[in-house]
Amino acid sequence: MTSVLKMSLAALMVAASLASGAPASAQTSPNELDALFARAATSRPLLRILLTKLPKGADLHNHAGGGTYAEDFVAWAAEADGCFSKSTQSLEPGPCAGNTDLTPLRGLPERDPDLYSDILDALSTRRFEQGVGDPEISGHRRFFRTFGRSGRVGGADRGVRIQAEALRQAALDNTLYLELMAGSNASRPVIEASAAMPWVDPWIKTADGSPPDRLDAKILRERLDRLAPVIAKATAASTVLADANDKAIAALNRCGTAKPEPACAVTLRYLLSISRQRPPEVVFGQMAAAFALVKADPRYVGINILEPEDGPVSLRDYRLHMRLFAFFKTLYPDVPLTLHAGELAMGLTPPRDMRFHMTEAVEVAGARRIGHGVSIAYEDDADKLLARMARDKIAVEINLTSNDVILGVKGKDHPLPLYLAAGVPVTLSTDDLGVSRSDLTNEYMRAVVEQGVRYGQLKQMSRDSLTYSFLQGASLWDGACAAVKGPTPSTPCAAVLKASPKARDQWRLERAFDAYEIEMKAIVGKLAP
Repeated sequence: MTSVLKMSLAALMVAASLASGAPASAQTSPNELDALFARAATSRPLLRILLTKLPKGADLHNHAGGGTYAEDFVAWAAEADGCFSKSTQSLEPGPCAGNTDLTPLRGLPERDPDLYSDILDALSTRRFEQGVGDPEISGHRRFFRTFGRSGRVGGADRGVRIQAEALRQAALDNTLYLELMAGSNASRPVIEASAAMPWVDPWIKTADGSPPDRLDAKILRERLDRLAPVIAKATAASTVLADANDKAIAALNRCGTAKPEPACAVTLRYLLSISRQRPPEVVFGQMAAAFALVKADPRYVGINILEPEDGPVSLRDYRLHMRLFAFFKTLYPDVPLTLHAGELAMGLTPPRDMRFHMTEAVEVAGARRIGHGVSIAYEDDADKLLARMARDKIAVEINLTSNDVILGVKGKDHPLPLYLAAGVPVTLSTDDLGVSRSDLTNEYMRAVVEQGVRYGQLKQMSRDSLTYSFLQGASLWDGACAAVKGPTPSTPCAAVLKASPKARDQWRLERAFDAYEIEMKAIVGKLAP
């Protein structure tokens, strides 16, 4: 199991008892905590102080590359003697000399701080929300074009650095668990082999000429069987590569040393990503490699699909993608899916494209979580979909900053209150915090300031982020631990904590909240207006 720091159960119990003492809930009622928090929220600086300290269970929607700040990409490229291209506004490998389009990055902050600042703007949406930048370039375009601009410059260990930095940021946000969207380079042979095979249309034609709704499983199975030898080799290679990455990340964060980074206490798992803007034969190869790897290696806990949902190929093949997921789910029923769906807004696409995306992600593909879900109100029978999500506990991952920047949806236009009213489990997440210049604490801030979310609701969102994570093991709330109060587990509960990584992190979160609510009361008493 990958946890950048593996605490023994005994150490966990000792830490909890020392940190928390008597549970704060025994002293302060939920209504009193809501009132206390509302008083603090009248001062946004004080709110930031409290929300930074607030224990956050997990960040479940975090893209590895998009979560990296431009400053880091530039620093790593400078170390590798990389350059900045003025024509493409991107980071490029050296040498830079002799090319008037290329500016050396090494020493640039001292040599030309204005250009350095311009590069940060080119690699992010910095201050877009404050109106900085070309008003003719939409937030959507500015956001997505950054991914091609950070390049591949920065040394062979750039991917490991991205992951190590993601853990550091999670620790700064007081987050216990990170489910990071990433890929495995070792899966590339599967994708290439599938791309080299002619794509046979798998749609089953209807007798009346209406749009087909089912795929021919025999065609898909034949394709998968031809890929089987490549998949087996790639899966084994991916495991070896992940072992090496684990060691490199631990070394960068000094885990296991006398002075480890706080990042070492953050539990890390991965979501494998499918690229929806690729041709069907490539998407099939990505899915084939991903499902096999999640089944084989517990560090990979689920699968997602990414890239702009409004892209031309994404729209053309959306129904195909959902049915390809359904095909693979028949072969790998235990591999969970969290799918980007409903990352759309009026005017971005024709309204017809907003009528079924979320519904098919849930009902056809079998998603256990939905990423974004902004266009829920435009779905056919949206009320029934909300009821199903509430009934089946299909959580929605809310990304307030990116929804604002990319879609222009915020405040009363955002469906967060709708999900809460419907009883749908809600988690707050960062999406691409480096590009959008945010952090998880800021997402909690926006939920309070823009959406009027109360303390008790924030606490439940934090809890739900672990409950609906794909971290292995039984939930703390489903068994012997559910009725335990205070920092000391019963004997049956201790057995659950020993067996379940999820329950252990949930236990850590509860003990952190015990301590936090005592501290919050003291801070508000001193600093509230």
